Amino acid sequence: MKTIISGIQPTGNLHLGNYLGTLAKWNEYQTEYKCFFPIVDLHAITAGFINKETFKNNIYKSLAAYLATGLDPKKSIIFQQSNIAEHCELFWILSNIAQMGKLNRMTQFKSKSPENQQHAVLGLYAYPVLMAADIILYNADLVPVGEDQIQHIELTNDIIGSFNHHYQENILKNIQPLLQNSSKRIMSLRNGENKMSKSEESDMSRINLTDSKELIHKKILKAKTDLYYNLDQDLDKRPETQNLVNIFSSLTKESEIDIQKQYRSQGLKKFKQDLAEIIIEHITPIGKAMNEYYNDKNYLDNILSNGKSKASEYAERNLNNIKNIIGMI
Repeated sequence: MKTIISGIQPTGNLHLGNYLGTLAKWNEYQTEYKCFFPIVDLHAITAGFINKETFKNNIYKSLAAYLATGLDPKKSIIFQQSNIAEHCELFWILSNIAQMGKLNRMTQFKSKSPENQQHAVLGLYAYPVLMAADIILYNADLVPVGEDQIQHIELTNDIIGSFNHHYQENILKNIQPLLQNSSKRIMSLRNGENKMSKSEESDMSRINLTDSKELIHKKILKAKTDLYYNLDQDLDKRPETQNLVNIFSSLTKESEIDIQKQYRSQGLKKFKQDLAEIIIEHITPIGKAMNEYYNDKNYLDNILSNGKSKASEYAERNLNNIKNIIGMI
C-alpha cells in the first residue's frame, strides 16, 4: 500500500473550497493508501503569530473538520505537526541541501509577499523546505496537490536527487504528485477570479463549514453573478456564474451542460435557490458534527495524543536512517 501525506493549516474556519478540493478526497484515500494527515501548525505561523487561545482553538476546529468530513483515526494517522520534533530537525538538514536559486523561483512566496519581500519572514521563504521535510519524514509515495503546488513537489524531488547524488545511492525515493483535477476550483463568491479563502476579509465571500442554513441561503442569493438572466450564455466569460455552476456540479456530480439545460428557461434566481438547498444538504450535517467534536476537547486531545505516538514511530525511524547515512549517529 502506497503512502500519502497531506495537511491543512489551522488558520481559521474551513470552507466549502477546502471540503470539495481536499477533505472530501481525503476520505476516499483512506481505503486505498496509508494516510498521514497532519494539522500543519508550523506552516500556519508563517502568516504571523496570533492570540494563543485563538491559535489553539483553530487547531481544535481543524481536527473537528477532519473528523466531521469522514477521516477515521483507526484508518489514518492524524496528528499535530509541531508535536513531532523531527519535522524541524529534518527541515534543518534539508536546508543545507536546498539551493537558494530554486527557492527564489518559488511562485507562491512571490504571490504572498509581492510588495514587501524585504520584510517577509524567513519562515515564509523557507517553508517549501519544511514541506519537503514533511513528505520525506514519512517516506511518502504520493502527495495530493493542485496544479499550483506542483512546484513544491519538484523542489522536494530536487532535494532528494541532491541527497542521493551526494551519497551515491538511491536512498530517498522520488515523490509523485497526486493531482486533484477531478473537481473544479472553488472561487470566491464575491470575485470569480480569486480562490475561496479563509483569509479574505468578507465572510460573504465563502461558505464556511459551520454556517447555518439561513446564512448559506443568504450568501448564495447575494453571491455575485452578472446581468444575464440564465445560464445559456458563454460561461467562460462569466467567472462568478461559472463558479456557482462548478459548485453545483461538484456537489451533484452533474455535468455543466446538463445544469445549463436544466436551468435554461428558469433563470439565475431559481438556480441560486436550488444551489443553496444543495449546499445546505451537504454542509450543515458537517457543521453539526464539527460542533459536536469541537465541544469534546478530551476526545480531540486523545486523538492528537494517539496520532503523535503513531507518527513518532515513523518519524524517528526515518530521520535516524537519514542521520545514520550522514554520519550523525
